Amino acid sequence: MKKLPHNYMGLVMPFLLSLLMSCIVSLVSTLKSIGLSPELLQTWLGAWGVSWMVAFPVVLLVLPVVRRLSLMLVEGPPG
Repeated sequence: MKKLPHNYMGLVMPFLLSLLMSCIVSLVSTLKSIGLSPELLQTWLGAWGVSWMVAFPVVLLVLPVVRRLSLMLVEGPPG
């Protein structure tokens, strides 16, 4: 499989992070709301789609702020 150039890392990492986090959080939230029911898969996939559409742009917007805050809390590499 051909890889994307390194300059796409700024989009690929937030894309994957928001995809996985919204998947997990929406599943937990849906399970808590309706439990293990026959509608779980359909309800969860709908919730996941909506939550990911919110999560991806939010991650893109807040990532620079989170990086700056992290650099204020963590020392640079040794050497």
